[in-house]
Amino acid sequence: MTTTNLQNLLNHSGDIVSHLRNSQVGAYVYPIVPSEFSNWRLEQRGWRESVVLFDQTHHMAEITVKGPDALKLMSMLTINSFAGFTPGKAKQMVPLSHDGYVIGDGILFYTEQDELLFVGRTPTVNWIQFHAETGGFNVEFIRDDRSPSNPKGNAVNRRHYRFQIQGPNAAKVLEKVNGGPLPDVKFFNFDMINIAGRKVRALRHGMAGAPGLEIWGPYAEREIIREALIEAGQEFGLYQVGARAYSSNTLESGWIPSPLPAVYSGEAMRSYREWLPANGYEGTASIGGSFVGKRIDDYYLSPQALGYGPFIKYDHDFIGRDALQKLSEQPQRKKVTFAWNADDVLKVFASLLQPGEQNAKYIDFPNCNYATSSYDAILMGGNVVGFSMFGGYSYNERSFLSLGVVDQNIDIGDVVTLLWGEESGGTHKTTVEPHRQVEIRVKVSPTPYAVDARAAYHSAGWRMRQV
Repeated sequence: MTTTNLQNLLNHSGDIVSHLRNSQVGAYVYPIVPSEFSNWRLEQRGWRESVVLFDQTHHMAEITVKGPDALKLMSMLTINSFAGFTPGKAKQMVPLSHDGYVIGDGILFYTEQDELLFVGRTPTVNWIQFHAETGGFNVEFIRDDRSPSNPKGNAVNRRHYRFQIQGPNAAKVLEKVNGGPLPDVKFFNFDMINIAGRKVRALRHGMAGAPGLEIWGPYAEREIIREALIEAGQEFGLYQVGARAYSSNTLESGWIPSPLPAVYSGEAMRSYREWLPANGYEGTASIGGSFVGKRIDDYYLSPQALGYGPFIKYDHDFIGRDALQKLSEQPQRKKVTFAWNADDVLKVFASLLQPGEQNAKYIDFPNCNYATSSYDAILMGGNVVGFSMFGGYSYNERSFLSLGVVDQNIDIGDVVTLLWGEESGGTHKTTVEPHRQVEIRVKVSPTPYAVDARAAYHSAGWRMRQV
């Protein structure tokens, strides 16, 4: 069987849902950065109580687009308005398929006139490159893929290092390395600060609900900048965050990292599928979880479902615009946090200590995702009312949490059921051991996971609202 491109793979697979649910690619890996610098519990506490250094250099891809049509190209590819978008600003870019569903997201930096830099996961970088090459735009691009999950002893080189300094003491660390007060940078704007005698670009950004800056510069300077930050942060309780804890910060901040890109169906997307390689991200990505869709479209999500509704602006033409307007006339799911019932979670762990019994699917700490894109069914009254899409443990909250989407009629405070584990004892993914499915009660909570939700967690009790 010859599968030179994604469309060819779809033609030969017969069932793309089954193909992706049994993909052998394994779980999403955060490469190069050590698993832990201290331990993941203290590293999680660091972004809530002191200050942390996130190393984002290796796990994201980036693409720089330059030329007279750079802004025109990017505007065509996202729901965001570009009114008032000038050099020194950034925005969360959300591209759609022609049918109005999300392909991915990431951060778009307007670095200088006629030059923009996108940083995010591979599906959006692929989409940008496709249109830069085939759309007739007067642009050129520089692509820099994420670092390899297993470099096999080879040197790793990137165009840029990328760090985030986050937490209550972030400003103190940054002012110390800057040698004085920081520039008054508005949210999602960037300016220059001084670190180790070098001018460094700094974006005002936030993860895990904490203040801080994202900084980046030439990769060759990464260790000089890192060492300066670590030295300055010693007196303020700085923790370096390893790959193990890093991704779990989103459980508290509320960003769903990896929905399935909506590229596998639709005639208007065919030319793109013929451009994509069969062995790329889209052809090898894995779907995990208890939800089994009849069609690949069952996994697609609208921007409203992922919390990007406020970004939608119809003041410009963009791919998927007409389809999104029609889609928006129908009820859309909404993004929430699920707080997992501790007793039900303990039963999952107990099953691993019962010889001779079929165990439940293993839950890992602090990140319990075992596929590229997770889709565990959320049930109420036996009906699927949403998905749990990214889960793990928050040491700060002393709770397993997951991010996902639910139907509009599901309210904050409702208790619904998360079906944990896969059908028929599990798929053939390398990350899946034989197991049985179990039900875990989860409380629908706000996102970001809010203080008032935590306060009401125990007092409200685990009530079940009937449909």
